[in-house]
Amino acid sequence: MILSGGGTGGHIFPAVAVANYIKESYPDAEILFVGAKGKMEMKKIPEAGYKIIGLNISGLQRRLTLENLLFPLKVISSYLASLKIIKEFKPDVVVGFGGYASSPITMAAARKRVPILLQEQNSYAGLANKTVAKRAAVICVAYDNMDKFFAAEKVVLTGNPIRDSILQSHITKAEAVKDLALDSELSTMLILGGSLGARTVNESIIQNIDKLIEANINVIWQTGSLYYKEMIERMGDKIDGSIKLVEFIGNMEQAYAAADLVISRAGALTISELCIAGKPVVFVPSPNVAEDHQTKNAMALVNLKAAEIITDKDAVDQLIEKALAVLNNSDRLDTLAQNIKDLAKPEATKDIATKALSLIK
Repeated sequence: MILSGGGTGGHIFPAVAVANYIKESYPDAEILFVGAKGKMEMKKIPEAGYKIIGLNISGLQRRLTLENLLFPLKVISSYLASLKIIKEFKPDVVVGFGGYASSPITMAAARKRVPILLQEQNSYAGLANKTVAKRAAVICVAYDNMDKFFAAEKVVLTGNPIRDSILQSHITKAEAVKDLALDSELSTMLILGGSLGARTVNESIIQNIDKLIEANINVIWQTGSLYYKEMIERMGDKIDGSIKLVEFIGNMEQAYAAADLVISRAGALTISELCIAGKPVVFVPSPNVAEDHQTKNAMALVNLKAAEIITDKDAVDQLIEKALAVLNNSDRLDTLAQNIKDLAKPEATKDIATKALSLIK
């Protein structure tokens, strides 16, 4: 089997989850990843124990650059390299998880009549998956109404694969709060901006830090690696035991268990994790993504009364006030928690892997 997708963790981690499930079920299975040279998958996939081949491919920039001028050449060379990979590896099935890294290998698979399964994480389909959708046998999706992008007879609602540590977590709130040295008498707000961080989310917190201090709550604030030192410096002597600044959260299941409310960007995998964890959330969708798909992801939940939303441009002025209002309304918290929990798809990894295996002749 060949699995492909990359550029961001949102494409990589679901692929690894499916690979792990297949390897556990069929230890003799041969699994090869195909990604983009220089991108995070070239490091993350070998760390997960799998071989990966990198293609000389990159995404289109939103402005005129040398990279864009070279783009057609990169697509052609990556497609030819992919044909060679298909010929030598002889996969029984190719699974594409989106992102520009997956386009050449899925197109080559289509040319060589190798069965293709696509997995679309977002509520607005990405270009890579839309390009090859007509040649795919099955398209696994995480949201309803995806037949506006794909042929309805190919679409299967599976959800997104997420980390086993979150799926299998049995940590109670009391245990998590104790382990994190938080005050068990106080409500807890978890603030996430992704592994690198989100400028708007961090600015919304730091500029309103006095409101959070006055609210007398626990705060777990993941600043991301790009902003950690700056936020520490700007906090100054306001850092105390109730506000925990961290660069990165390794134990997400513990953080989720401790949280009464989450503030987060609206990436597809984060949303899937929040559904499994059943956590009330205020989304601040990133405006800096293709087709504004994070806003579409968030609105799919907001329309089902399963989440709240604040736009990126309004966040600094409104986010903390909105989040505190929700946190202090127990009925609202309960409603959001139940509605988001109802959207969880805990069998996603198994269902996608099973569909992929069913395509093998």
